[in-house]
Amino acid sequence: MKQNPKAAFLALLAAAITFPLLTATAQVNGPLAPHKPQPAAGSIQIDVEMVLVNASVTDAFGHPVPNLEKKNFRLFEDNIEQEVLTFSNEDVPASIGLLFDTSGSMADKMDASRQAVVKFLRKSNPEDEFFLISFDSHAELTNHFTSDIQQLQQRMTSLKPAGRTALLDAIYLGMAQMRSARHERHILLVLSDGGDNHSRHHLPEIRRLLQESDCQLYALGIFDPRDMKRTSEEHEGPGLLSELVEMTGGHVFQSAKLSELADLAGKIGTELRSQYILGYKPTDVRHDGRWHPIKVSLRPAYDPPLTARARTGYYSPRD
Repeated sequence: MKQNPKAAFLALLAAAITFPLLTATAQVNGPLAPHKPQPAAGSIQIDVEMVLVNASVTDAFGHPVPNLEKKNFRLFEDNIEQEVLTFSNEDVPASIGLLFDTSGSMADKMDASRQAVVKFLRKSNPEDEFFLISFDSHAELTNHFTSDIQQLQQRMTSLKPAGRTALLDAIYLGMAQMRSARHERHILLVLSDGGDNHSRHHLPEIRRLLQESDCQLYALGIFDPRDMKRTSEEHEGPGLLSELVEMTGGHVFQSAKLSELADLAGKIGTELRSQYILGYKPTDVRHDGRWHPIKVSLRPAYDPPLTARARTGYYSPRD
């Protein structure tokens, strides 16, 4: 018997009023415990321990590879393959922190660096939000979260190079600022010509914070190995940034030529808009605070090979 459309609508409305609201929360990017907002009156709260992993895939030339499917990915936690339950390659808006080196060694690189940041901003998702941290001997929040690119450009124009390089302090401040982020996807982009020589925070502390956070770290490095005036800290800069960046699934883009900075910044923007998001429920759900290594690989074997990058693991929450 054909159902009366008006009667069907009234029945559906009655069901919506009769049954409590059902809500669910998900763990984002793995390292943090599930977010537990206060449930609405009469609601049922469900915690779904889903780990979300951002993965970038590039070809032999470093170009992002689009149009891959869920079946092309394999994901392992603690060396045990996990079932990928959710998959997306949509361009999801992000909250992005720009960490801009204004130390004395940047004096002849400021104009090219500003142009590179502008190129990155123009390649971003229109819904992205940004904050700006400048760092020399100290790290300082120069601009709170905004989507106003013109405002960020004006702030960068006022920055003057001086002092030493508190890179680790800038990363620490950037992660702290992410607490007020509007989007669930968190990115820090460092633009610097060297390592750290003036931070209060130490490398083991920053390494642990990055492992515990859901923040991806990217870097645009201005490194010239032929520059004989570079300090020991500046020579160690590429290795320091690579270590921190790789554990978060990010990427260091580096060049010795200032003329290449803008193009590299554009590539970072393109890569961030081409990431895949893989979701899985871990087979080991114990809340013991233990480190769980993650590995993402591709299938079938591609020739030439493709490279998949994702964060190296996360700490489970502790009950």
